[in-house]
Amino acid sequence: MASIIEPRVLKGFRDFLPPAEIKRKEIQRILEGTFENFGFVPIDTPALEYRDVLLGKGGGETDKQVYAFQDNGGRDVSLRFDLTVPFARFLAAHRNELYLPFKRYHIAKVWRGENTQKGRYREFTQCDFDIVGPDSASADFEIIFMMYTSMKALGVENFIIHISHRGIFNAFLEHNDLKGANVEILRAVDKIAKIGADEVKKILEPVTGGEMADKILDFIKAETNWQDTLKKLTELVGGENEHTLRMESLFKLATETGISEALYFDPSITRGLDYYTGVVYETFLKDIPRIGSVCSGGRYNNLAGLYTKEELPGVGSSIGLDRLIAALEELDMLSTKESLSRVLILNMDDSLMGYYFSMASKLREKNISTELYLEKKKLKNQFSFAEKKNIPFALICGEDEYKNGTVNIKNLTTRESFNNIGFDEAIKLIQA
Repeated sequence: MASIIEPRVLKGFRDFLPPAEIKRKEIQRILEGTFENFGFVPIDTPALEYRDVLLGKGGGETDKQVYAFQDNGGRDVSLRFDLTVPFARFLAAHRNELYLPFKRYHIAKVWRGENTQKGRYREFTQCDFDIVGPDSASADFEIIFMMYTSMKALGVENFIIHISHRGIFNAFLEHNDLKGANVEILRAVDKIAKIGADEVKKILEPVTGGEMADKILDFIKAETNWQDTLKKLTELVGGENEHTLRMESLFKLATETGISEALYFDPSITRGLDYYTGVVYETFLKDIPRIGSVCSGGRYNNLAGLYTKEELPGVGSSIGLDRLIAALEELDMLSTKESLSRVLILNMDDSLMGYYFSMASKLREKNISTELYLEKKKLKNQFSFAEKKNIPFALICGEDEYKNGTVNIKNLTTRESFNNIGFDEAIKLIQA
């Protein structure tokens, strides 16, 4: 007899049982509706890419986390580690078929071989939305506005979007003759929320010297409000420039649209990936800050330059679906549905199955999700099935009801029964 294979799953990967997957799909539907209300359109790209195409500009840390291997044809391939780099390749490949500005969203799985923790896995889902074409404050702000609107649509109220600008940071480093070390410095500063200012200073000192490390730590400290932070940074970079003016414009737009209270100018936000060139964003839930950012991104004006000579400035953000779900579960903000069905038609008589299918079809035409119990068993078993799946209504029709043209409805939540009613009346009752 053949040995049984143990049904196991790789570390950092998961199966999703119906209740968990129902939650995920509900959130995805809400996000898709929000994205489409802003005029964004869906795309998709392959999970596998040529390794050199994918890793042209991932960044040193990212390269170590990528799942890379040779396929059966001897080709060097990699699983995508995010949805932004494949999007840049997509833009270059399909430029003649696309219009600008191009606003896309993409919800799909990505893979990174990183350490697992709560809300962070090796296979996870990202929900990306980007605008390609304009390099303007209005494009940057539309992404911010959609981040804000998405959180609201999901019922999340107590959140804050931290915003900064890589261009201002780079101007500060150039003003202090540190332009050549900007990648190391930005990556060190990006770790401040995880390891603290003292540890970041230890990383910076060999690169910049002790006095300059203190200056950098002072630079990334926010003041009491957006205007004061901007004033301080403007002075430290040697005066106004296009980047400080961009941040001024963003605050004006946020004020005029009434969302400024949800935004926080935080100069310590740098984002670790090398491709960001301008404004950067991270979103935190105030009630559970330890979970980290649930929606982040920024402007990447040079990314598509890896694949085309045409300048294609872009800006976008990404919601980490798994991390967001972990946070919402901890905050008890998600439904606990076992099923999407509203009605279970009980099997009282196998000879009536055709009639049951016809009734189910009519219920579905009224947008009432309906399923049939597909084999004749004791009523106790059928009711137990409905209750395990949290189906709220049972429809009962035996030989007598069939002859009389009636049905019985039982509300499994309230235990209330409605007997010998017409089918049309049953539909109205369920809808109500």
